[in-house]
Amino acid sequence: MFARFGPRYRFYVTLTAMLGTMATALTATMTNVAIPVIMGTFGVGQDKVHWVSTGFIAAMTVSMLLNDWCVRAFGMKATYIGAMSVFIFGGIMGGLSNTIDLVILSRVLQGLGAGVVQPLTMVLVLQVFPVEWRGRAMALMSVGIMVAPAVGPAFGGVLLDAFNWQYVFFMSAVVPAVGIFLATIFMPGGEKGRHFPVFDWTGLVLVTLCIACSLTGLSSGQREGWGSPIISVLFSVGLISGVAFIIWELTTTTPILQVRVFANRKFTASIIVGLVLSLGFYGSSYLVPLFVQTIQGYSPTRSGLLMIPGGILMILVLPIAGRLADKVPGYQMALFGLVVYACSSLLMMQASTDTSFWVFASWLMFGRIGQAAMMPTLMVTAVSTLKPEMLSQGAGALNFMRNLGGAVGINVIAVLLDQRTAFFSEAFAGLQTPDNSTTQQFMMQFGHILTQLGWPFEMARSGVLYLVGQSVYMQASMMAFKDLFLFVAMAFFVAVIPALFLRDPRRKHESRPALTARTG
Repeated sequence: MFARFGPRYRFYVTLTAMLGTMATALTATMTNVAIPVIMGTFGVGQDKVHWVSTGFIAAMTVSMLLNDWCVRAFGMKATYIGAMSVFIFGGIMGGLSNTIDLVILSRVLQGLGAGVVQPLTMVLVLQVFPVEWRGRAMALMSVGIMVAPAVGPAFGGVLLDAFNWQYVFFMSAVVPAVGIFLATIFMPGGEKGRHFPVFDWTGLVLVTLCIACSLTGLSSGQREGWGSPIISVLFSVGLISGVAFIIWELTTTTPILQVRVFANRKFTASIIVGLVLSLGFYGSSYLVPLFVQTIQGYSPTRSGLLMIPGGILMILVLPIAGRLADKVPGYQMALFGLVVYACSSLLMMQASTDTSFWVFASWLMFGRIGQAAMMPTLMVTAVSTLKPEMLSQGAGALNFMRNLGGAVGINVIAVLLDQRTAFFSEAFAGLQTPDNSTTQQFMMQFGHILTQLGWPFEMARSGVLYLVGQSVYMQASMMAFKDLFLFVAMAFFVAVIPALFLRDPRRKHESRPALTARTG
């Protein structure tokens, strides 16, 4: 391919591969904006609708483990085209769905296709760029991926306001269709073998069982009761299958996930920090549109526009961060990014019903600077310590754990949001007594408003009680969102500890002889 297209080929094939990952990010951000609309359309709560996001990320996490086998069995080109075809089918199915269960199933199908493509993109970029360009190559890939989150929310909002939520799914098929066309030209595809390689089906079943049972237990615990038999069974099966998966992967000769790569200290530290980064990225992408649409009354378009300034700033900062990743120690970049993102989440705790558009946008922009500083650094640090023959397995493990963090993060955030909202609702409702002068004043004001609107006298009291209940619920929801922003901030501050392990201890020892020689 280099002989055919010249040195520019690395950019052609990178663009082709990036279209696959861009499609997944574009769909994720557009769908997050549509979640409040989907809740209203099908009459479901957060305990159900969050599976639109969680199901996608969980399926993507599991299917990432298929990447290495698919490339060896079918070749890179056929794997890419097949995965993107599944993704397109899922998008069309989602647009035609008439129940929430079919919408979730369509997102699972999209996740299956997206998961196969993500590690393929990273491995391909690492193969076509020289070692000294890895930081810039990862930044280039990150810029391409971040274009989608920058424009996706606004684009999804326009589709929702001008048409309906189905078009969000239909439009998700456009970018992968272009990627399939370019793949037929630029994607290498002649490396497949004559026979199918051995596949670790046992490992796939165990890890699927672990993730499915654990996430289902998390999402259903609030509704069924955390001590109920069904939740206990789900968590027990998830734990047992997870332990069995690790043991099996350590003993089998054809592991689906090379667990031994986690013995590398810097690689494991990068994984842990990446888990927290995914929690913050996916968590904020889920929380912010939900907050501004339910608490501040934003339209889908306006909530999408809120995300654009941060995305644009991130695109501008990523090339700089990529160059610094090749020169500055990785732990310094990671520490900077973690602290900045944590402070951004602390700032968002101040959000209320009257927080202006640009104040909220500036908080998001501040956080995106931290995210941009971490993304190329973590990728380079993670793969730089692996042997060439472990590169594919390492990339797969990195993406697997990062997306697992996103799936668990959204699930935990949805559960905590329900719990904190219920907690504050109960606490505030208990204060609404006849002796509460503030409540009496509110009721008088609401009664006056309803009278001016022409409500019949006999219905006014019921209307006033409903408005007071809604006010209490909105206040409880706002307090719950603030608690969740604090939770995200604390997670980033705690991640500073594993980020310190990214430091290479050999540099201290290597600097001492040089200092002694210079002094002598």
